[in-house]
Amino acid sequence: MPPDALHSELIRVFMAGVAAADPERAVAKALAARPARMPENGRLVLIAVGKAAHGMMQAARDSLPASTPTDCLVVTNYENHRDVAGVAAYAAGHPVPDGRGVIAALAVEKRLREAGERDAVLALISGGGSALLPAPVEGVTLADKAEVNRLLLASGADITETNILRQALSRLKGGGMLRLAAPAPVRSLILSDVVGDDLRVIASGPSVGPIADLAAARDVARRLGIRDKLPEAARTALARPEPPADLPRPDATLVGSNRQSLDAMARAATRPVRMIGSPLTGPVEAAAETVLELAATTPPGTALLLGGETTVEIRGDGRGGRNQELALRVALLAEARGVGARWLFLSGGTDGRDGPTEAAGAIVDDTSLARMRAAGIDPEALLANSDSHAALTASGDLLTIGATGTNVADLQVFLTI
Repeated sequence: MPPDALHSELIRVFMAGVAAADPERAVAKALAARPARMPENGRLVLIAVGKAAHGMMQAARDSLPASTPTDCLVVTNYENHRDVAGVAAYAAGHPVPDGRGVIAALAVEKRLREAGERDAVLALISGGGSALLPAPVEGVTLADKAEVNRLLLASGADITETNILRQALSRLKGGGMLRLAAPAPVRSLILSDVVGDDLRVIASGPSVGPIADLAAARDVARRLGIRDKLPEAARTALARPEPPADLPRPDATLVGSNRQSLDAMARAATRPVRMIGSPLTGPVEAAAETVLELAATTPPGTALLLGGETTVEIRGDGRGGRNQELALRVALLAEARGVGARWLFLSGGTDGRDGPTEAAGAIVDDTSLARMRAAGIDPEALLANSDSHAALTASGDLLTIGATGTNVADLQVFLTI
């Protein structure tokens, strides 16, 4: 439906959260507080990886004296890619790794290996970097990694479980940048798309370190029920001896996060707000319950603000993402519970893309289900087929904002009038 004043209000508040995650502003602030190291008789190697890579690289370059010898490389997703003079820019697949990502990973490894003791590395890391830099360990192919990724997505694995397995099968993830660049020091500025802001998890921690060892990775595969479904090469790699544990000490700074975006949303609101400190995580089924339970104890006219990252277990061959499914589930649950007041709920990804769709998420209200059914759509049947996208397309409730060039996980707003 065409947005009315309330729809526009929720979208404006959500976009304030997206703007607060602006990568250029975040990097500029960090480098103003602590300027990048200027190597004596050496080079500054700048490597930016993730959905916010171009913005972070621009801010870093702008902070440097024009005479600084630099070697600049960017790896980002296709939607955010652009050519920039003086920067080796690579576009790669996300969320599914592809061959261009393999080429980009080799280019990153080459620059790290070439860094000498007179050089310094500044790594600019943002969400999406894990899929964008597929560098499988020996014996594992890109097809193997893609299958592992598919199994993880279908299993409902959370981001920590996902990254434990990804790190175990990668040359770059889990501190690989530190190992390859030594003896050159690596400093990293990190924009977090991870609930809790564990730097080892963001982009799978290439400039920080591993979350866990190979034994833990094997245990994750077993608990998720995917161990016997993994490609043979992946199972073999997980059974190999533990790699050396000694890594150079990481020098990493968090420059943007989901909580900072929630704070910005609260400032942008023109009505009272209730901001939930604990992140909205876990399966979308439970998250929908949480949203409505919180909404029931929030005074009418107050904007309920949440942020986090839920998980979806794929049950069919439909399309959608965690934000779209969460929005549809909230609508169905509100109907089942007889919520009679005028209400609206927005759930969106700050990167502008929710799952394998062009939408960032959705904004549903108390009339959404009626509009779906009037269009001949059965929302429950589509949900059972993991096809929230089709249901929300029918009701006109998709939230489409385009690629934002940043990523600090998901943001939600619920409002009852």
